[in-house]
Amino acid sequence: MAGRVEGRVAFITGAARGQGRAHAVRLAEEGADIIALDYCSPVPTVEYPLGTEADLTETVALVEKQGRRAVAVKADVRDFDAVKEGLDRGISELGHLDIVCGNAGILTMGAAHEQSEEQWQTMLDVNLTGVWHTAKAAIPTFIEQGTGGSIILTSSLAGFKGAAWAISYCAAKFGVIGVTKSLAMELAPHRVRVNTILPTNVHTPMLDNDVILRQLAPEVESPVWKDADAALASLNAWPMAAIDTRDVSNAVLWLASEEARYVTGIALPVDLGGTTK
Repeated sequence: MAGRVEGRVAFITGAARGQGRAHAVRLAEEGADIIALDYCSPVPTVEYPLGTEADLTETVALVEKQGRRAVAVKADVRDFDAVKEGLDRGISELGHLDIVCGNAGILTMGAAHEQSEEQWQTMLDVNLTGVWHTAKAAIPTFIEQGTGGSIILTSSLAGFKGAAWAISYCAAKFGVIGVTKSLAMELAPHRVRVNTILPTNVHTPMLDNDVILRQLAPEVESPVWKDADAALASLNAWPMAAIDTRDVSNAVLWLASEEARYVTGIALPVDLGGTTK
């Protein structure tokens, strides 16, 4: 079935690469225009490279290749005013808002007692407060439009079951589930559906980089993606290490579409059975 979100406008954070880019392209394939937001700058507590302005430009080009419009916004999800200003600019150019994907996130790994106060706070600021800012910026428009909408927030398998060596990440992702369920109840009178997705490991630059791979495969001097298979697969019921970004994007598309028109307040696993272990 083609055109499942034809004529709609989607606001996606963390859109420069990884899951955010995949969501932008998948929704564009099905007819949506995109407001693509990313910080495009380093974050001091994150040791691996983050998305760049060139990456965000490429996301826009990939959306336009599908024959859809795209507005690029460079903003930090920790800064509500910047998020709101960027979203409002995108809406003014594209006309309305129908779908929100609160996807921007970072990963810091290490022993809980060795994590610095700054690492903890930055993780919560980006992965939890940033999600709240994304929804908060969009809610007034949804209410004013009066036509409903779909908000899809990215949690994680780790936000359902926890994970060693990632305490702040897990805390933030557990929090996203709480935000989802609260907003689903609060926005129900406005026919705005709010759901969260729980991906297992996804093959993106957030995992496939020297910093994270060294922590996943410490016995290997210069690990590559394959060296982390055992550590990553241990989270899943299926004997696989990770899924592709498109697997998550297909779930996002479903939640954004009329096929899920009465689905709200759920935490949808895309997790190789990881929630069953």
